[in-house]
Amino acid sequence: MGRILRITILMLLAPVCIAQGVSRDEIRGLDEQIQDVKKDVIDLTAELAQLEEKLLFPSNTQASFFVSLAGDNAFSLEAVELKLNNEIVAHHLYTFREIEALQKGGVQRIYTGNVQTGSHPLEVSFIGKSASGKEHRASANYTVDKEVGPKFVEIKIAGAESAINFKDW
Repeated sequence: MGRILRITILMLLAPVCIAQGVSRDEIRGLDEQIQDVKKDVIDLTAELAQLEEKLLFPSNTQASFFVSLAGDNAFSLEAVELKLNNEIVAHHLYTFREIEALQKGGVQRIYTGNVQTGSHPLEVSFIGKSASGKEHRASANYTVDKEVGPKFVEIKIAGAESAINFKDW
C-alpha cells in the first residue's frame, strides 16, 4: 500500500514540478488532495482486512479461543500453548504490557481458525510465576463441541492454583 501511495503522490506532484509560478493556494489545494488520497488508502486497507477475515474465517466454521486470568493480580503469566486436534495451533509468550492488561481483567484472543462441526480435543498448557517467584505450570484438556455457527471458548487461568477453567460463549 505504501508503494501505491508514493506513486499517487508523485503523479499529483509531477505537474507542480513542471509548472512555474505555482501559487500558495494551488499548493494548499494539492496538500488537501494528498490528505484525501491518504485517507482513502487507509479506509481501503481497513475494508480489505475485514473482507480477508470474512473470507479466511467464515462465521459458520469459525472457532475463537480467548485467554483470561482469574482474579489473582500477583500471578505473572509467561506462556500459553494451545493444541487443537493434537496439533499446536497457538503458542504465545507474554510481554509485561499484556500481563498487566490480563491482570486488570483483559481478555486476549489467542487463536481463531476454521473448525469443522463435531467434537474436537483441546489441550491448554501454561507457565507462569507468582509474586514470590515460584513457578507454576499446568495443563488441562477440554472437548470443544463445534456446531454450525461461530464458537467462542474462554480459557481462564488461575495461576497460583495451577488450574485452567473453560467457558463456552
